[in-house]
Amino acid sequence: MAALALRLFFFFYFPAVTDDSHIYANFATNWMQHGVYGQTQGGQPEKQIVPADTRLPGYPAFLAVIFWLFGPGNFSAVMLAQILVDLGTCLIVSDLARRMVSERAARIAFVLAALCPFLANYAAAVLTETLEIFFTALALDCAAAALNRMPQIGVEPHAKPDVLDRTHRKLWAATGAAIAACILLRPDGGILLAAIALYLAGLVWRHRADRIADILVAGVIVVVIALAPLAPWTIRNFRTLHHFQPLAPRYANETNELVSRGFNRWVKTWIADYASVEEIYWNVPGDKIDPEKLPSRAIDGPTEDNPAQRDETLAVIADYNLSQDMTPELDARFGNLAADRIRAHPVRYYVGLPLLRVADMWLRPRTEILPPDVRWWEFNDDTKQSVIAVGFGLLNLAYVAAALLALIRVQARGQARTPSGIRWAGLLVCFLLLRSAFLGTLENPEPRYTLECYPVVILFSSRVLCDLRRVRRPTYKIS
Repeated sequence: MAALALRLFFFFYFPAVTDDSHIYANFATNWMQHGVYGQTQGGQPEKQIVPADTRLPGYPAFLAVIFWLFGPGNFSAVMLAQILVDLGTCLIVSDLARRMVSERAARIAFVLAALCPFLANYAAAVLTETLEIFFTALALDCAAAALNRMPQIGVEPHAKPDVLDRTHRKLWAATGAAIAACILLRPDGGILLAAIALYLAGLVWRHRADRIADILVAGVIVVVIALAPLAPWTIRNFRTLHHFQPLAPRYANETNELVSRGFNRWVKTWIADYASVEEIYWNVPGDKIDPEKLPSRAIDGPTEDNPAQRDETLAVIADYNLSQDMTPELDARFGNLAADRIRAHPVRYYVGLPLLRVADMWLRPRTEILPPDVRWWEFNDDTKQSVIAVGFGLLNLAYVAAALLALIRVQARGQARTPSGIRWAGLLVCFLLLRSAFLGTLENPEPRYTLECYPVVILFSSRVLCDLRRVRRPTYKIS
């Protein structure tokens, strides 16, 4: 009831319908009403529906079902459905903790998930996050169940070997289906597939000749089922749009739309925080670039001894601001700036800034769709909202710190349950590392991209809290 109340609080007071929400809704409505998976372009009477592949069909399909049941554009029904899905996520995370740690950890994990405001907040947002988190947790839970039941590998040898074989293969199939749902929602859902495949490869190396056949069969089942839904999507794109696209374009662009690759590369030479995403990255093209809002490293570079680079940067920005349109010529000039900066400081570009972006996504207060200002730390607008942002930041830090403590303490030794161990912890760590490494390559460090990792964060946090002991009252013996 507390979990439901928390999500309804965000539903009534902080519902979020963004520009992306309307794009997804447009895909869903056109698909449902006209049988065309595309976007509406032009106005009356020239309005037409143009087939597109800028968004994968998973979330539009979910919206289409809701709109068919409750009416087109009914975002309230979408949010309420996502609240129910998110409550299911809490139960799945609890079950994952039960399989990997203990019954007590399962109860703690349920509380941590149920009362997590970050998950609850996005349940009231018409975005892919809630469904993506649900299927990520489901895939990990099914994988843990399958690993537990694999003969000579798992820790549930209560049934006959042939029964275990059939059971774990069905569970691997369910794992693949959940990953397929992740991929159809967002292209980066494939990171979970890579993590499971890499972990299974590690099991092959570890067990050598013991159960190699079973592990290889498990890997084939997961990969085939996870990627199978992409076949009709790829064929559709080839036949309708006449190009090979198995996922979605990297920048969600139309076929003939100019992608500002030079500008994007220049942004990656200095961007490290979400504030710059809202103030600079999202506003180009269409709005002016305010040099005052750029960090000094964007103009001066790592050092302030390059006046030529500073002058060229300000000149390119000034030329762009004249029209607020990113022409190929301007994009090439931004690209040349980026090339010079990367050549001068490659370690900073390939290592330092990606680490800063990942840290920002993990540690920033998760208030991007809440009222607090993006520059909450300046305390110059609404002090109350800044205080709320600080509180969210401390709570997020507590979750992450508890998970890090569990990672430090974990001592998983084979199949044995150790006092501080987490069964199959390598799978979870592999997923965290792969996803964080991928996020470091993005030029838009948005904190919501790490929410898919929160089922793992909550599981690790529950492991730490399991070690807490109740304070006992002293007892005295009268002699």
